[in-house]
Amino acid sequence: MTPRHLAITMGDPAGIGPEIIVKACRALQGRIAAGTLRLLVIGSGVALERARLALVPELALPEVAADADWPALSFLQAGPEGAPIAPGVLSADAGRFAYLAVEHGVRLAQAGRVGAIVTAPLNKEALNKAGYHYAGHTEMLAELTGVKGSVMLLAHGNMRVSHVTTHCALEDVPKRVTPQRIRLVLDLTQQALRGLGIAHPHIAVAALNPHAGEGGLFGRQDIDVVAPTIAQAVADGMHVSGPVPGDTVFVKLRAGQFDAVVAMYHDQGHIPVKLLGFHVDPATGKWDALSGVNITLGLPVIRTSVDHGTAFDIAGKGIASERSLIEAIEYAELLAAHRVTGTEAAA
Repeated sequence: MTPRHLAITMGDPAGIGPEIIVKACRALQGRIAAGTLRLLVIGSGVALERARLALVPELALPEVAADADWPALSFLQAGPEGAPIAPGVLSADAGRFAYLAVEHGVRLAQAGRVGAIVTAPLNKEALNKAGYHYAGHTEMLAELTGVKGSVMLLAHGNMRVSHVTTHCALEDVPKRVTPQRIRLVLDLTQQALRGLGIAHPHIAVAALNPHAGEGGLFGRQDIDVVAPTIAQAVADGMHVSGPVPGDTVFVKLRAGQFDAVVAMYHDQGHIPVKLLGFHVDPATGKWDALSGVNITLGLPVIRTSVDHGTAFDIAGKGIASERSLIEAIEYAELLAAHRVTGTEAAA
């Protein structure tokens, strides 16, 4: 069966999105030519053409209409071009393009034209300057699809970490750690792991407090809220452990004792994944590549993303690594294939 296109949204055209897209298309050209991978890039044609001419002039990226029959690799203009968008320069117009690209991708996914959405990074300040007041992709996608209970999952190798809370102040985390939210994250994490080919996933839940509260000395949330929720999940047939202290749970995950960890807040989950995902050049002390994928769970459409930002400081220089984008494409393929297979099996 010929795979459906994956929509690749450019993110902020002033960031590294355009260049990592054309570099990823070059790296994947063999599969695109063979017909096993089909990509539709959505964003600013001016920004994409600038990156293509500078980095991969031999790459063919024909512009298409949303309702047309698309070749294996093509480009869809997200909206009218405005004032020139310079690499590395924050602007409202770039934020506008970032939003419109995602909006187009969502509508195409909802219509069944694309199998998944893969997002390049956007800039939250530019997005808000354009009048789109979201904390990031996750919140935008939730509103565009009418979903209230989405979940962020980061993946790098066997490090898979979903989050009970993400973009909120640390002081607000305890009140958001509820039995309902923890169970939703557990259910969606298990579903995602099965979609990645893990038939019987083992999930650990990280403790909110140091040493899981140390018998109540450091807080009772792990004892009164987290542990009973885990016990109920186990009673319902899930393979869940915890709460496991946060200072050891990720070591155990890396050692393969679990298939994923549910983290309680943004930095608890992001730090271990990004620490392993960033490659630092020891000669310069600077990171020169990043592996890792951000997957949004709980949406009616499949969305994966790079696990890095717009990198305005290097935008337009042609040095940004496409590795994370290629990984995001690969994860989108896996999840899209599983969703199709599961649908056919249920029909």
